[in-house]
Amino acid sequence: MDRVPVEVIGNILSHLGAARDVVIASATCKKWREACHKHLHMLSFNSDDWPVFRDLTTSRLEILITQTIFQTKGLQGLSILMDDVDEFSASAVIAWLMYTRETLRCLFYNVRTTPNVNILDICGRQKLELLVLAHNSITGVEPNYQRFHFLTSLSLSYVSISSLDLNLLLTACPRIEFLGLISPEIAITDAQVTVELSSQTLKKVYVEAISLDKFTLEADNLEKLHLKDCALELFELSGKGTLKHFKMDDVSILHLDIFDPVDGLEVVDVSNFTIIWSKFYQIISKSSKLRRLRLWNVVFDDEIEFVDLESIALCFPDLSYLALSYDLRDDLKEGVLHIVWKARLQWRTVENTCRVPHVGQVTSTNVLQWITRIDLFSQDLNPRHLLKFEKDLA
Repeated sequence: MDRVPVEVIGNILSHLGAARDVVIASATCKKWREACHKHLHMLSFNSDDWPVFRDLTTSRLEILITQTIFQTKGLQGLSILMDDVDEFSASAVIAWLMYTRETLRCLFYNVRTTPNVNILDICGRQKLELLVLAHNSITGVEPNYQRFHFLTSLSLSYVSISSLDLNLLLTACPRIEFLGLISPEIAITDAQVTVELSSQTLKKVYVEAISLDKFTLEADNLEKLHLKDCALELFELSGKGTLKHFKMDDVSILHLDIFDPVDGLEVVDVSNFTIIWSKFYQIISKSSKLRRLRLWNVVFDDEIEFVDLESIALCFPDLSYLALSYDLRDDLKEGVLHIVWKARLQWRTVENTCRVPHVGQVTSTNVLQWITRIDLFSQDLNPRHLLKFEKDLA
């Protein structure tokens, strides 16, 4: 190890992450202490990494964290995640952030303080590229002053913020590409709980555990959208046709309006959701590049007898994966029909010529070969639907 450059040792220590491990390793020798002091890039304080953190008083924890941080220079990544730990003093936390803010690129922050620490004031106009906030509150965003010129990724978990401040925060991040919202506490400004977001640079959006009357998202360059465990009366999405991945998991939406032309969709994954199939199919039907379609544990809330696989095969020639698990509701409300099948599509050729481009070329032989690749899971499968499926393809 004597020949290993001190910079390399600093990189090794940075990959340890946990502050306790870094401190122990740096005690090995003078060279390692120097590496920790001058060339450490990442430091993490996580109450889950070391149970003793929970047994120490907050004042003792503040001293340990302060001593460790102040022994470093040029930290680029700082993670302070203190779940199930009593509140820290704001002065100590501010000292940590002020000491590191000029070099920080990544900040993971979950610390309860009295009073609340304004992260935007401290870290704004710096070089931060990734910001993850939890159990914090954000008020009075000033996009001209609290500006994040280099921030590309923003995640807010259990953060109290108004719809206006959230949109202003996006405005203050001219390069933002990822936005994550997990169980945010949206301040109510009127009779309705409404969130309206607009960004020209967002590419990925993840939203979990949010309940709103109206959620409007305008993102011209959005490529991936994932909604999970959400309850929305109205969801509106508009953009310029860049969306490629669309996923909804256990979401309740009364009105789904997608104004974005979705010609470029490649993956659609919907589970635990009630769908008006005719409207949903109309939204995705022009996505000729669709490769993966998964509708799992969904309910079709309109008048259909079966999923028209002819139309699916015709509209999505590049489809390589199809998973369907759905309930059908008949007009007489006599019960719920349940059909489940999951298939890995391997389109067959007709008379050794070419890949099947449309259903009109499918023969009975090919139908039987294709059906053998379908796994049937439901004990409630109604045979007439499978016969209907086979007859239609033939």
